[in-house]
Amino acid sequence: MQHYLLKDVKEAANATETPPRKNVEIKLETAPGDYRFPTTNQSRHCFTRYVEFHRCVAAMGDGAPECEKFAKFYRSLCPGEWVDRWNEQRENGTFPGPL
Repeated sequence: MQHYLLKDVKEAANATETPPRKNVEIKLETAPGDYRFPTTNQSRHCFTRYVEFHRCVAAMGDGAPECEKFAKFYRSLCPGEWVDRWNEQRENGTFPGPL
């Protein structure tokens, strides 16, 4: 009797298995160290990288590959709430930084 039940459980488990997923390598990176920001507080570093990205976009055009490194840097350093607020300020013309 036990063997019969065990066989049913194994068949049910095999029927619900999902196909194996391919291993995808994910490379996590952050902005490199910057001599202008030697302390552990990175808020100024975040702000500077955000401004550098938008200056690059203004100079090179939207979607320029040269600007992508700045985008990656500020996205890895800055909290999302800050970026949302700064984007809103830029749209309203009240952004405090030099763009």
